[in-house]
Amino acid sequence: MTVTTQTVTVTVDGVVVEVPAGTLVIRVAEMLGTAIPRFCDHPLLEPVAACRMCLVEIEGQGKPQPSCAIAVSDGMVIKTQHTSELAQKAQAGVMEFLLINHPLDCPICDKGGECPLQNQAMTNGQSETRFLGTKRTFPKPINVSAQVLLDRERCVSCARCTRFADEIAGDPFIELLERGANQQVGISEDQPFDSYFSGNTIQICPVGALTSAKYRFRSRPFDLVSAPTACEHCASGCALRTDVRRSSVMRRLAWDAPEVNEEWNCDKGRFAFPYTSVARLTQPLVRDDDGNLVPTSWPQALRVAAAGLAKTGEATGVLTGGRITIEDAQAYAAFAREVLGTNDVDFRARSVSNEETAFLANQVAGTKLNVTYGDLEAAASVLLVGFEPEDESPIVFLRLRKAALKGNTKVYSVAPFASAGLAKMNGELLVAGPREEVSVITNAAAKLSGKNSIILVGERAAQIPGALKAVVDLAQATGARLAWIPRRAGDRGALDAGLLPIGGRNTTEIIAATGTQVKGLLIGGVSPEDVPSDLLAAITRADFVVSLETRHTEVTALADVVLPVAVVTEKNGTFRNWEGRDRSFKAVIPTAGAISDAAVLGEIATELGKSLSVADYWSSVTKPALIAQPASALEIAPGQAVLSSWRHLLDKGALQSDEPFLAATARVAVVRLSPTTAKTLKLIDGVSTSVTFAENSANAPLVITAGMADDVVWVPANSEGSSLNLPSGCLVSVSQVGN
Repeated sequence: MTVTTQTVTVTVDGVVVEVPAGTLVIRVAEMLGTAIPRFCDHPLLEPVAACRMCLVEIEGQGKPQPSCAIAVSDGMVIKTQHTSELAQKAQAGVMEFLLINHPLDCPICDKGGECPLQNQAMTNGQSETRFLGTKRTFPKPINVSAQVLLDRERCVSCARCTRFADEIAGDPFIELLERGANQQVGISEDQPFDSYFSGNTIQICPVGALTSAKYRFRSRPFDLVSAPTACEHCASGCALRTDVRRSSVMRRLAWDAPEVNEEWNCDKGRFAFPYTSVARLTQPLVRDDDGNLVPTSWPQALRVAAAGLAKTGEATGVLTGGRITIEDAQAYAAFAREVLGTNDVDFRARSVSNEETAFLANQVAGTKLNVTYGDLEAAASVLLVGFEPEDESPIVFLRLRKAALKGNTKVYSVAPFASAGLAKMNGELLVAGPREEVSVITNAAAKLSGKNSIILVGERAAQIPGALKAVVDLAQATGARLAWIPRRAGDRGALDAGLLPIGGRNTTEIIAATGTQVKGLLIGGVSPEDVPSDLLAAITRADFVVSLETRHTEVTALADVVLPVAVVTEKNGTFRNWEGRDRSFKAVIPTAGAISDAAVLGEIATELGKSLSVADYWSSVTKPALIAQPASALEIAPGQAVLSSWRHLLDKGALQSDEPFLAATARVAVVRLSPTTAKTLKLIDGVSTSVTFAENSANAPLVITAGMADDVVWVPANSEGSSLNLPSGCLVSVSQVGN
């Protein structure tokens, strides 16, 4: 079927051009290479004509018109400031008006040469205002949130920030207040700008009126160096820009990547970078005869590591974290199988299952771009299983919300309750408590529209017995395409590199067998809170432990050899995002002595007289059959409920440490129960509620949630007030704090 686009003929500055009907005047000018000054215009936001800077003369109109808000019509004749004295004079007048409250010298503006106000005042208008009266003043700066500051005196009321909050993020807590001359940007009813994406309002502000609390309206230094890079925080694969000064990261911004993150990123990717420079390991550590970790040289540390791993050999378990690059993952896979001779290797530092192992081997490994961001926007329906996009892959959330608001896509979620993110996507909840999901997935066929439908499966589906088999069956029955979205940046690349225990033990089994069948451990960036099993106890049982880490942790404190490795800013590498798209980056701060995991493993292999090769693991391995694991029956005793949980985007994760302003914007932990379950447990809304399992606990206010599955309790994992680190489906005790 051929789609015909209606076109119209317009004239711009004497040039006749044919363009699609409905195109904005300012976009037509851009097509011709004609620059029209603007502030409020942004290609990804709806036009509002708020700043009036982009005025042009249109034949037949009595006065200049805003080019960012008027669509062309057939035969329209347009004159920009380049050919129209009327348009030029109008633009100069608007610029003079905007300069009343905004000094052109900008002594505290970080925009530097990127400021449209400065540039346009010199090219389209005048550098000074003739206004001699008393300027409007405001208290400054004010906190829009704990992370975002606003200088109202610099604001030109372009409404970019408020439109982004409403149209893109779906968090309309920052808005234009008052009217007329008193109009100003503020927060709704004194509520903080509660958004995972607030940093984007800083970046799209054209005049530097918004800034982060840490950067705090400092002037742009002359020696600030900007470099493109890729985000290490999740599997979205965002392109970033990192600003560095004197070997220190000053800030990070979103890079324009239309095929992935467009011009946006989340606050975690924008602000969570101080971890790269705080409490860093600077030299290798080796445990001496007295049991103390002491600094040593690289050659000595490599010799000790090689000797210890040679002894444990095939009885060594290899556990990698989720932040490794493809290059590092390939090195770990080769080291485990070619040097140690073990298949006890797993990249999944979380709850796992053999069903998930077979699912990943058969459905995900080796596939690339079967489902893309563009496909999400074009899909008629999207089914979410074990996946909360806003918390676990925020750019996927933005794309799905964009598609839903356009009316293209209907989002369905198999979950115990409707999250705030699902509401922002106008999604529909398919209610299912833990261990009840399989039947709901099976019955979801009517919601999917054949090949124009997509099923997105999160890593938490591994906690649901039978869910992954049910998802595969559903995809085959309906023709829907299937995509797996892990939470961490390195997981997809690690899977493709072969860091999956085909014929070996998975993460849980390695930890359980340590001290018996597993004698040694090679650990790359895994924290105790990442795994539900007792990792620290396993380390104490092991005969020999080597840790590759960037900073001091509970794991390094128990290891026999600690080898410092480079963080993402110090090395070249590639992350592979959930699409299977490679996101390469280069070191933004080349640091002497900063060595990648791959280089360290290569040196240990050399000490053992071997070398590491890069082989296509999946071309030769026999993939296990995908068999549904039956769910065990649960007997819910009085005072108990079935746990459902996932991590908030902003939590107590190690890569978010040392960023207090970001931490202050994290969502408050709450306990969620259905009205029926709350009544059964004799709990009332707002009461401080305790959720406990053995030594794990969460204490948070109760939020009674309508439409939630009964006999289920939900709390976030690894958040302030919640130290629960358990897979969904566990039986936990629920009671009022103090009882």
